[in-house]
Amino acid sequence: MTPTPVRAPKPNRLPSRLAAGLLSALLVGASQIPAAASAPQPAPATAPAPCPQQARLQVFHEGGVPLLDWRENLEFDGHGTLWVSHITQNRVEGYAPDGSLRTSVEVPGPGGIRRGPDGLMYVNYGVSPTSSDAGIMRFDPRAAEPQPAKVVGGLSGINGLAIDDAGNFYLGREFAKGVLKLRPDGSKDEAWTAAADVFGTNGVEVVGDQLYASVITDFASPVVRIPLADPAAHTTVADLSPNPLAIKLLDDLTYADDRIVVTSFRDGELIRVDPDTGRSCVLARGLRLPSSVRVARGFGEHSTQHAPFVTEASGRIVKVTPR
Repeated sequence: MTPTPVRAPKPNRLPSRLAAGLLSALLVGASQIPAAASAPQPAPATAPAPCPQQARLQVFHEGGVPLLDWRENLEFDGHGTLWVSHITQNRVEGYAPDGSLRTSVEVPGPGGIRRGPDGLMYVNYGVSPTSSDAGIMRFDPRAAEPQPAKVVGGLSGINGLAIDDAGNFYLGREFAKGVLKLRPDGSKDEAWTAAADVFGTNGVEVVGDQLYASVITDFASPVVRIPLADPAAHTTVADLSPNPLAIKLLDDLTYADDRIVVTSFRDGELIRVDPDTGRSCVLARGLRLPSSVRVARGFGEHSTQHAPFVTEASGRIVKVTPR
């Protein structure tokens, strides 16, 4: 589709993607979140124990007032810049390996951001269940002054983003059934979306011929696997909450060292899940409303350490390293 340059509105005072039910769950427990229909579940979960090797947290960028300084998502472009969705400031920020801010790109309500197979950065905009216009924008991360261009619009209720090698887009939807698939030209693959009928997905990640997704609105806090070629054959990899009062509010996730790593927004945890066995453990605790995680790529010494980075609704960007 022909890109159309757009301008972002003035910053919001509060990230509207935090719906009332989720905020209530964060403050007083999970009783405010409606149960969601899902595929048959595995055996009852137990709360993940600490991993044998715990990680330490190092603040890469300090935050401000929690929720008001919400940094929602992140991605490395592989050329020395970390791009971060600053949802309350309506911009995507580009950071150097030393933590300095290099540049920013105006994007209204940015959410999931990923590097496409063409080397361009793609970012969801209008990330809010009540947004009248949401979609995907893209920009060239190597441009002196990156300019956002609209790829597709007219969507609503989107959050996480994944892109496969063919350029298809997969979007998590917290309050809808079915992971939304868009073809490279922006058209909807309605049949695929209907078959991937998991309710309440948040983070999504393509790994080979599989799509992994975290589910935020299910009391069991599941991580699911959806075959790209047969989305109706989706299965639950692991349930991470032993009971409804322990709902994790799973946010974004990534794939690193043959494991899924997922953020627990409510508990401030990074949880590692073996996609083959479903076994899980807590890699790190003490995060402040973590919303996304990605492993450093083309980012100086951070890449050598293979360090995960985490964004938080507190506004912080945190580096996670082994002790």
